[in-house]
Amino acid sequence: MKVLIVDDEEIERIGLSTILLRNFPSLTIMQAKNAKVAIEMTEAFQPELIFMDIKMPGMSGLEAVEHLHSRYPTIKYIMITAYATFDYAHEALKLGVKDYLLKPSKKSEIIETVARVMGEIEAEQAQRRERSLKEQAWQKALPIMEADIVTQLLFDHVHGIQVEELIELLGIQGDGQKFVMSLLIPKGSEHFYTKIKEHVQDAGYVGALYGRQLPIIVMRDRSLSLRSQAITLARKLLALAPQGERKEWFIGIGNCYDSFEQIRKSYQESLIATKDTSLHVSFRFYSDLPEVSAGGSNRDYKEMEKRLFEQIRNGQWTEVSDSLVKLIHQFEQEQTNLNHAQQRVLELLWIASRVLHELGIEAEPPLYSAEVRSYGQLMRETNLLLQLLQQVYEEYYEQLENDSIQQIKRYIIDNSHLDISLEGIAAKVNLSPIYISKLFKDQLGINYITFLTECRIEKAKKLMTDGEKSLKEITFEVGYQDPNYFSKVFKKLYGVTPKEYRKTLMSVKG
Repeated sequence: MKVLIVDDEEIERIGLSTILLRNFPSLTIMQAKNAKVAIEMTEAFQPELIFMDIKMPGMSGLEAVEHLHSRYPTIKYIMITAYATFDYAHEALKLGVKDYLLKPSKKSEIIETVARVMGEIEAEQAQRRERSLKEQAWQKALPIMEADIVTQLLFDHVHGIQVEELIELLGIQGDGQKFVMSLLIPKGSEHFYTKIKEHVQDAGYVGALYGRQLPIIVMRDRSLSLRSQAITLARKLLALAPQGERKEWFIGIGNCYDSFEQIRKSYQESLIATKDTSLHVSFRFYSDLPEVSAGGSNRDYKEMEKRLFEQIRNGQWTEVSDSLVKLIHQFEQEQTNLNHAQQRVLELLWIASRVLHELGIEAEPPLYSAEVRSYGQLMRETNLLLQLLQQVYEEYYEQLENDSIQQIKRYIIDNSHLDISLEGIAAKVNLSPIYISKLFKDQLGINYITFLTECRIEKAKKLMTDGEKSLKEITFEVGYQDPNYFSKVFKKLYGVTPKEYRKTLMSVKG
């Protein structure tokens, strides 16, 4: 610990320094002959404790403390005075003055006062170190949380409580328009993830990377047109691609929406916009997709594309089949060119295979065995391709469902006190984040964050029976970094604060 002694009498400085070093040999001590010199020395020396004489030529000790306190608020002061009247005591206490020593002071009084103040300084330093470590841990957790929130917002698997709290913690602005960009990168390019996040950090939030696809929620910049903002960001991201891989990078851009509840629509649109990556440009807006026909059915077709996302993800194969049959009949009634109709149906089947890929299900790209020559043949070929996709889906689920959910639940229960994320779980069990999220919703009726929260709160309730543990200690032990956030979550789940719950618990126990 560093100590600065400020006194205009040299003999006083030497005497105090001698006493301190004999009783506290680990101290580093420097001396200043007046307040002005003390201010200059403090900047370079950075002492934790200053002994300040009150009456000195020029600037008084109290004036010096006031000057230093504004710049170095953690420094503690012990005032030295030959006067027993302390008219200025109230003001001095506000400036960090911890005690007074009267000249001449007894050696025992000096030692006792210094030991006590040093103890306070060390306790505060320990608290600052603890806060710093927690802040570092929090900063490391933020990117993980960001990816989780984005991923789950886009797939509607987060309970409202968690959305509100997590968005608040991340400082995400919920108001204003937002849109989604889906970035497709070649396999083996995972190492670009960090660079992509760096390029996006001021503009939006990046989700989890699975397969080739990386979803990005972009916050609308009102000072720019949507097209200008999206193109600028798209070009920045595409510039990251190595020279030989640039044709394999592609970005789909969805429309703008006002709320996070609608953001899934923009995500679906952004992914649909990537269905043809053979364009002469490397990005495309959903709004630029060509119309289906001149008959005014373009809106219905686009809505069908979006519905298909949810139907495939939820395993609603009967509904998918009915929709495709209805579409083919509609094309036939409108006497749409057969090749054109075949291409449109194939695009929808492609969307189905893309959704399966999101879930971690590898399916062969749907292709017709030959050019169809009648609408009857188109119907038969389409049903065959759809059955193949459904078979792959059902086999994959049947194989993994039972074992996976138990494995994931056990992992979360055992590690609930750690920073658990969808990406982390996915890496552990070798499944896609989206599949895990869906699995929880299908099997348990909740999302994984709700399950993780329940695990943490149940553990906290058990720890509260130990009267020796503080609520702050319990907060950190169960995996939360912020006691206030822990209290909010607890109250929303149980209707009372942790403090109120513990009080009731102890009264029943007593």
